[in-house]
Amino acid sequence: MEENFKMIAKTFFGFEEILATELKNLGAQDVEQGVRMVSFKGDKGFMYKANLSLRTALKILKPIYSFRANNEKALYKGVSGVNWSKFINANQTFVIDTTAHSEYFKHTEFVSQKCKDAIVDQFRERTGQRPSIDKVHPDLRINIHIDKDQVSVALDTSGNALNQRGYRTSTNIAPINEVLAAGILLLSGWDGQSDFLDPMCGSGTFLAEAAMIACNIPANINRKEFAFEKWKDWDNDLFDKITDSLLGKVREFHHTIKGYDKAPSAVSKAKENIRNANLEEYVSIEGNNFFDSEKTSEGKLHIVFNPPYDERLDIHMEEFYKNIGDTLKQSYPGTNAWFITGNLEALKFVGLRPSRKIKLFNAGLEARLVKYEMYEGSKRTKFQERS
Repeated sequence: MEENFKMIAKTFFGFEEILATELKNLGAQDVEQGVRMVSFKGDKGFMYKANLSLRTALKILKPIYSFRANNEKALYKGVSGVNWSKFINANQTFVIDTTAHSEYFKHTEFVSQKCKDAIVDQFRERTGQRPSIDKVHPDLRINIHIDKDQVSVALDTSGNALNQRGYRTSTNIAPINEVLAAGILLLSGWDGQSDFLDPMCGSGTFLAEAAMIACNIPANINRKEFAFEKWKDWDNDLFDKITDSLLGKVREFHHTIKGYDKAPSAVSKAKENIRNANLEEYVSIEGNNFFDSEKTSEGKLHIVFNPPYDERLDIHMEEFYKNIGDTLKQSYPGTNAWFITGNLEALKFVGLRPSRKIKLFNAGLEARLVKYEMYEGSKRTKFQERS
């Protein structure tokens, strides 16, 4: 039986709890939340499963060694303490990604260079040959993390960040990150138990992620490759077995997922991305201006969207956000509406009181995810009916 080992799933600020929940639901052991990360334990099969399934993880790292260093000599010696031939051959390629929060190591490129020298010199001394650097398509991606004088060496199991799902080939201005979209959907309580609408769908990211959550489709099933496929212990049969098992848990969806956008170019891009994700049977997209629309479905409706703000598009902020509030109030009764904005001033113009506000970061900018509850009839009537 495969042994369990420690792994670290990296994520966005504010998503640590939902990522921890995802990991527990998948069957991870010893799940512990940190800042922008969650650590856990599992075996090789679970490593494959986590990369395929996790919606809110950006990367999954496998720590292999840690040591203390407060100068370049100690750093070189520490990295030399790993037997690198276990992970890579002399004729292969590698790359090093470094993050450092340390007074001793202020330049990450210098750290990467020093660690590269340690690895290359080890091979040259033992074999007379050396692996080379490939920044685009390496055989092994190594992660160095320095906090004060504590150095952690890990293997990157994912390769390209896990938001690169493989379905999005067409995008508009500043498309929302797929992991951010999935996290917002999970924070909003979306579980596929009602109709769904993204009224400003852009390239369709919320629609694709909403459909995959509703049907329990693994988030990265459309991805072309993961870093671990180039590892020495790669087990293709195990990977296929894990994939088949996950696909066996896909469930039926009995509601509708709709996207609107008033730009014809956005509608065609969104349709292309939904087609790439093999989600056409669940998602419909049409050209429509949200401000001229109204609720078309009976029962509860779950709305999630990412409205444009003036950093990205030329809009009149005050009027635009007022129109959002008016449209929700007048045309969308029986709706929970969530949206994210990096323009905190703009929220004042919506004219509705949010029932929730969650601090997130979108492309490095502080943002708010807000929830507005639209009741059938007035709020007072709603509460009188309950009593």
